[in-house]
Amino acid sequence: MSFASFIASRISFKSKRTFSKLIVRIAIAGIMLGLGIMILSLAIIRGFKAQILEKVRGFDGDIKVVKYDLNASYENSPFIKADTFESKVKHSKLVEYAAPFATKPGIIKANNEIEGVLLKGVDKNYNWAFLKANLMAGRVVDFSDTTRSKQELMISQTLANRLKLKLGDNLMMYFVQEPLRRRPFKVVGIFDTSIEDIDKIYVIGDIALIRRLNDWRQDEIGGYQIRVADFSKIEETGRFIDNNLPPRLKYTTVFENFPIIFEWLPLLDVNARVMLVLMLAVSVINMISALLIMILERTSMIGIFKAMGATNWNIQRIFLYNAALIIGIGLILGNVLGLGLSLLQYKTHIFKLDASSYYMPFVPIKLTWYDVVGLNIGTMIICLLVLLIPSMLVSKISPVKAIQYK
Repeated sequence: MSFASFIASRISFKSKRTFSKLIVRIAIAGIMLGLGIMILSLAIIRGFKAQILEKVRGFDGDIKVVKYDLNASYENSPFIKADTFESKVKHSKLVEYAAPFATKPGIIKANNEIEGVLLKGVDKNYNWAFLKANLMAGRVVDFSDTTRSKQELMISQTLANRLKLKLGDNLMMYFVQEPLRRRPFKVVGIFDTSIEDIDKIYVIGDIALIRRLNDWRQDEIGGYQIRVADFSKIEETGRFIDNNLPPRLKYTTVFENFPIIFEWLPLLDVNARVMLVLMLAVSVINMISALLIMILERTSMIGIFKAMGATNWNIQRIFLYNAALIIGIGLILGNVLGLGLSLLQYKTHIFKLDASSYYMPFVPIKLTWYDVVGLNIGTMIICLLVLLIPSMLVSKISPVKAIQYK
């Protein structure tokens, strides 16, 4: 053990001065709270982004392929299934799945309540993983019986509350066209995505019903819903789809379909940066104050060491080692605090949210090892670099005056 590290350990943990012990404890507590809050804040921000992104992607896919025309209504223009295009997309490593869909506006009447909705028709190839994960009651549409599937409907919890519907209830949906048509449905599933734009509008049914209502051919669809295998490669996947699109078809990405949400998500990164800077500043200021107090309190000790031949750098190292020990303990306790609270929330969802405002009913958590390691290393390095400045106060202390200092 070097001279500097030995003295640092003595004055950090074996000092009999009550004031020094109090300063050390305050400094450790400051580092602990700073790191703990930074870990928790970053886990929450990443959790929010991941959950919201997954909800939007899960329901509507990453890329939609529809007919290229001037139709801006909720009802898709039909086109014949492009088998060659569909085969290329499904066999591409860039694509996780591709499924046909169609949408048609309608009006639900039930229990003397009326609500305008958008029927999203899908077939047996639809990926039900997202809706199953957000299913509040019942099941998904059963396509094993093609006759029964046309009468089955999935609605959101929001619509169920507004229309006073529950699982197994029957309802009537009206489709405004010439002539006016109505169809009876049975509620077989109730889902809750917590995204208002989805829950207020969409109901899920069989695409075959939309074909019959619109007098489409059996091979006509309203579009393809495509999910990419790696979301970071969505632009590359978009170019691949564009290069293989048949004439008179176009594609749009999830960024274009949900612009408001994707304009809001980057603001979360700004909040995270502000939080990290503030907490890091608090930790640094706390450590600077503690180091200055410890140096001033041990002025006579510094004078004695200088008189014995110790250099300014050797004495600076004592206080830097001292600060590193304090920061290290604070980081360990901060990890326990931040990771502990994150794990508690991840397992229990004890902290709730207003789903109508935050798109989810609880505070989401997403922890990654590189975030935790990066915050620990960054906090340690920044604190030690900043503490080099107050440690230079040692060079200003005169041995003669320091020995006389009481």
